[in-house]
Parts: sequence; C-alpha cells; structure tokens
Amino acid sequence: MIRTVLPAEAAAVAALHRRARASYYPDGLPDDGVDWTERWREAVARPDGVVLCAVRAGRLVALASFRTPPDAAPDTVGLFQFHVDPDHWRDGVGTALHTACVEQWQAESRTTAVLDVHVDNTRAQRFYAARGWQPDPERPAGEGDHHLSLRFAVPGGGGE
Repeated sequence: MIRTVLPAEAAAVAALHRRARASYYPDGLPDDGVDWTERWREAVARPDGVVLCAVRAGRLVALASFRTPPDAAPDTVGLFQFHVDPDHWRDGVGTALHTACVEQWQAESRTTAVLDVHVDNTRAQRFYAARGWQPDPERPAGEGDHHLSLRFAVPGGGGE
C-alpha cells in the first residue's frame, strides 16, 4: 500500500532513512549532527510538500518526499528524498513508489522533476536511469561534488 506518511511516523521514517543511507557510504554513515526525526516531522507537516510511503505488513518499507524546489518554476518538482529499506530492494516496492510519485506529479500538472543522488550510490543511479532520469544539463556535476543532479520529463505533463 502506498499512502501519505502520518506525523506520528517521523521516528520510523528517520530509521528507514538511516538504514537506506548507510548502504551507500563506503566508510559508514557520517554523523552529520542532524536530528532526522525532527527533520522528517517538519517535512511531513509542510503544507507545500508531500511525503509518501510504501507499507508492507504494517511496516514502512519505502518513502519519497517532494515539493517545488526554491526558485524553480511551479511546474517543476524536486524529489528530495527517495529511500527503500535494503531488505526490500528488488522486490518492486521502489518501482511502485516511483510510479505513485509520477502519478501525483501528473495530477499536479508537473512537467519536470529534479533530484540529486549521491555519487557513491550507483544502485540508485541505475534505478533512476531505468525509469528515464537523465543527467541535468542545467546542473552539471563539478569537481569534488558529492551528488549528481538528474532530471525527469514527467510523461503526459508536457515535459516529454
């Protein structure tokens, strides 16, 4: 089932986020000093954003957070977080969640989606490429960048 995250689920979302992020840091997840439970609580409460989750057997197994990026056109959506619990990789949950995001973007008349993916997260880069995401020509990677910027033409949204 895919649905909107509830405010009371912020700790569970932060735990899933932590498990997923830990998978692509070769030297272990850095201590960034961020209170991720509070950050997720704020993301869920944002009136201008959406946080979706995939639930299996009563447990959150994937999540996506998106909204219009600062200084972007209103038909552009930024996918700020997209994580699948490593125990659920390659079982279709990521694809189902991505499809739900695209359907919402279409309903909102979005034409373009953008995201940044960690340079060491090659698994996620392959996932996005298989769904039509491409390097963003307006935000090319620079020397020493930790993220790659990708762009997606929302099907049926005029961005094809």
